[in-house]
Amino acid sequence: MAPRKRSRAAAGAVPASKVARIGPHATMRTPSGPGGPRVLHRSRQPLMTSVQFDCAPADLGDRVRQAAHAVVEALGPVQAPIGLVLGSGLGGVADEIADARSLPYGRIPHFAASTVPGHAGKLVAGRWQGQTVLALAGRVHGYEGHPPWQVTLPVRVLAALGVQVLVVTNAAGAVHTALQPGDILLMNDHINLTGANPLVGPNDDRLGPRFPDMTSAYDPELRALCEAEAAHRGIAIKRGVYCGLSGPSYETPAEVRMIALLGADVVGMSTVHEVIVARHMGMRVLGLSCVTNLGAGLGEGTLDHGHVAEVALDSTAQMTALVAAVVASLPELEAVPRQP
Repeated sequence: MAPRKRSRAAAGAVPASKVARIGPHATMRTPSGPGGPRVLHRSRQPLMTSVQFDCAPADLGDRVRQAAHAVVEALGPVQAPIGLVLGSGLGGVADEIADARSLPYGRIPHFAASTVPGHAGKLVAGRWQGQTVLALAGRVHGYEGHPPWQVTLPVRVLAALGVQVLVVTNAAGAVHTALQPGDILLMNDHINLTGANPLVGPNDDRLGPRFPDMTSAYDPELRALCEAEAAHRGIAIKRGVYCGLSGPSYETPAEVRMIALLGADVVGMSTVHEVIVARHMGMRVLGLSCVTNLGAGLGEGTLDHGHVAEVALDSTAQMTALVAAVVASLPELEAVPRQP
């Protein structure tokens, strides 16, 4: 006699009528009493999925235009061909800008406020090294709770105000011992391991193409110019690949080894989304990293932000001198506003 098949109910399976449906609202099981049957309850609040959180809004172009308009209203005409993103340790460059006019991020529509020590969180317009510049003194990070489209909104506003060349700087950890704290790395490529992309969502063709090419994310001509200026001034620089992670936790030793195997040289928690958006809007990009620490497992002790900020500050002089030399040697450029 063939063995009898056990029914799904007898086997402990949940009847289909009792299974929660996957939809925009959460469901959960709660016991009706000690040892009693479990029932499903439907949440009144819709779930915010990671895709929904990351997705750029359909009116992104309007938000860029509103933010750019607010900057002009507050500071007057501020069109500039060169933009600077001043990362950890380089905030002092903003103090060197002549005829400076500044506006805190909190006064610019749709901008998020920076909460990380060492990031002032203001837009500065003026003259530096004989060039008209717009500087983002301090950046906003995704780990502060902001979606990628909002983290990168300031870069889009720079493009809307005429920036053609964007210089991005950051502090990063080395994933091998060929780099040491205090080294300057000229970025020739990046790996985006943040798990997100600022272009996800509806694409506004006025901002850029649906599928932007990233073959030369870091402009070869700008890299050659930077190398020439470094050699002329006796500033030692290394070349390599930056890997972007979401943070805010530092990497584990195993993650550091993985990142090195993937071909990266340094790792950080910023920059990659800004560069994607800059290329989306047609800007040429130069990227420089200040190596502030060895990754977990490569050195002694533990990592903390205070030490990272201290090393970045100690390396400010050379990094600032290099950025200043590059900006001063750029050919005369005209601002080309890209208003959506």
